[in-house]
Amino acid sequence: MPAPIIVWFRNDLRLADNPALHAAASAGAPILPLYVLEEVPDDPRPLGGASRWWLRGSLERLGAACAALGAPLILRRGDPAAILPALIEESGAGAVFWNRRYAPAQTARDAAIKEALKRDGVEARSFNANLLAEPWTVQNKSGGPFKVFTPFWRSLSATLAPPAPLPAPALLPAPAAAPASDPLDSWGLSPTAPDWAGGLRAAWSPGEAAARDGLAAFLDGPVARYPTERDRPDQNGTARLSPHLAFGEIGPRQIWHAARHAADAHPDRRTGVESFLREIGWREFNHHLLHHAPHLADQPLDERFAAFPWRDDPAGLAAWTRGRTGYPIVDAGMRQLWETGWMHNRVRMIAASFLVKDLLLPWQTGERWFWDTLVDADLANNAGGWQWTAGCGADAAPFFRIFNPVLQGEKFDPEGDYVRRFVPELRRLPPRWIHKPWEAPPEILRQAGVRLGESYPRPIIDHAQARNRALALFAEQKGRTL
Repeated sequence: MPAPIIVWFRNDLRLADNPALHAAASAGAPILPLYVLEEVPDDPRPLGGASRWWLRGSLERLGAACAALGAPLILRRGDPAAILPALIEESGAGAVFWNRRYAPAQTARDAAIKEALKRDGVEARSFNANLLAEPWTVQNKSGGPFKVFTPFWRSLSATLAPPAPLPAPALLPAPAAAPASDPLDSWGLSPTAPDWAGGLRAAWSPGEAAARDGLAAFLDGPVARYPTERDRPDQNGTARLSPHLAFGEIGPRQIWHAARHAADAHPDRRTGVESFLREIGWREFNHHLLHHAPHLADQPLDERFAAFPWRDDPAGLAAWTRGRTGYPIVDAGMRQLWETGWMHNRVRMIAASFLVKDLLLPWQTGERWFWDTLVDADLANNAGGWQWTAGCGADAAPFFRIFNPVLQGEKFDPEGDYVRRFVPELRRLPPRWIHKPWEAPPEILRQAGVRLGESYPRPIIDHAQARNRALALFAEQKGRTL
């Protein structure tokens, strides 16, 4: 019997369209599915709290799926550089297959592990499972990386022909003796705050099956309205696939082919499909940026912003994280994030703009908060989005473009339904006042049961004054360095 093959799962927690798993299953050898909860010294990006909750649910479902096909999922925690050789020694495995990751620290660790395995005579193979194109393969006319999304997407989509998704294996043959596995419960992945865990459970169902069903439901009709409803947090206008993509419960090739099939079968959905796939392209672009700029999460791409005089405002930061800024659309978004581990993309931009440009707090602070609280936390997307809002990234919104939270709320949540859901103390306010309760007549506030400064905070800062302050500071910095 050939030596077993270890299939090292990471952010590819699925059986279908999993190239590493498919290659191992096609080899005719026993398979050892493995997931390592990585604990390495000085890890710059350990999983955030919301991601740890999602991981637990995803591993439960993946473990059940692997066991049903014959090979139980092995769970180990620690440094993969030590765990893999130990498991090879224990099992007699002759190969390790995995799918590539793209965060800088991860790619460096993977490269070192691959080199060490090969030195020891162990076959080590890696595959692309999580991007439509490898970040280093998309180049501009000068042979360098793209820094603006539109030409990047034009170049990529013009030549893109992703292979058809691979089927899930029908069988995972196991070795005669299964190595020991950690009990999943011993990892302590669930949040210590029970109310948070309850909110996450109510909002999400991790796992490959939920991802597949979610994509099918979206393409079955809602995608046709995507171009008009994707910016409306009061509507169910998005696919909500981002956490499934972040954990690899579904892959972009699966999304691409399913979306193209939907457009071919239903021409009325073609415009929506193109708009939707463009967002998949934005994800690709952020990974392209991260590959070429490894410090994307910590340092501005526009180096002129490195000396920007951000403020230190613990009280303002606390109000923002708790959804107590006094601006209803911002507060609704921050409370949605805390309650569900997710925030609508339009509101992410509004909330981020408020932190960076109204409060003048560094974008890295907001990025770290999102990293800990988002179930779809992805280093490339998170950092790319924050740098875009801050005006210091690739293809960024200019620093002088400052979202007005009142106007944004009135435009994208016109009846106030989104605010009423997540800021219930304002639910009885009429639409005219729900995005600016401080301007409501006293009688309206009384009838709605709103006591400004008590039941709901007054604005912690005047947006017009904050905007002028930000523009003046930007103009001053521009005269010096920008």
